[in-house]
Amino acid sequence: MPLPIRNSRIRLSQGLIFWREVGQGPALVFLHGSWQDSSQWMPVVEQLSQDYHCIVPDLLGFGESENPDVHYSIALEVECLAEFLRALKLQQIYLVGHSLGGWVAASFALKYIDQVAGVVLLAPEGVQTWDRKDRWFWARLLLAPWADWGLRSLLPLSKILKLQRIEHLLARRQKLLASLTACKLLFYRRRSEIKAEFLNDQLRWLKVPALILQGERDGAIAISLNQTYAQLASKTELEQIPQAGENVLGIHPDLVAQRIRAFVSGVPVR
Repeated sequence: MPLPIRNSRIRLSQGLIFWREVGQGPALVFLHGSWQDSSQWMPVVEQLSQDYHCIVPDLLGFGESENPDVHYSIALEVECLAEFLRALKLQQIYLVGHSLGGWVAASFALKYIDQVAGVVLLAPEGVQTWDRKDRWFWARLLLAPWADWGLRSLLPLSKILKLQRIEHLLARRQKLLASLTACKLLFYRRRSEIKAEFLNDQLRWLKVPALILQGERDGAIAISLNQTYAQLASKTELEQIPQAGENVLGIHPDLVAQRIRAFVSGVPVR
């Protein structure tokens, strides 16, 4: 029988944070991806809540957490997470992060190493890959102020020619804009500031055990991110989930939960 999930809010110095919480035992903190919120992890959490204390926050600026008018950065998200964990009096945790959440998780583990027992990552952002040095170029272009007008002006012609490319680009733009905080973190900041928070030069100092989960059918970007982390972090294991693609959390939450359970059981709290 599934355990009841508690929804809570707490006001921190950076803003109001919403989180979901369930279960007892070793503490697992789940951090969602760039275009998601804490609900992304619930299918996995349901598989683990009988044996673990699962804490699933919406990052500052995402989901039901407050979206204050501040300059967003990975450092800000890390400090917000640190204050959140202090408020909950969680001294030792396992971090599980996807995409942007993986970037925050790895950055937190590098700064607060004594508080983290282990890290599980899926397609973690936060590194410059050798084969895709500016893969956000087209997203920045799509989010430019003139892009909406330009694409819509071409829409009648695309319909006449029965070309769906313009409609796809407009839909992509709307999806990006649906998470303004993610846009601020990934696209709207100066490139030098984003690059300064990349972890390429720091991951060799990640001394906690780390597991990277990769779907057998993951796309090229996810594979590149996973492999870069695995190559740079010395205590990292890369494990492939058979038959899984990029939506592994939604389609195969049981397989992800199995890997997390095996990893945590093999990495005891210090």
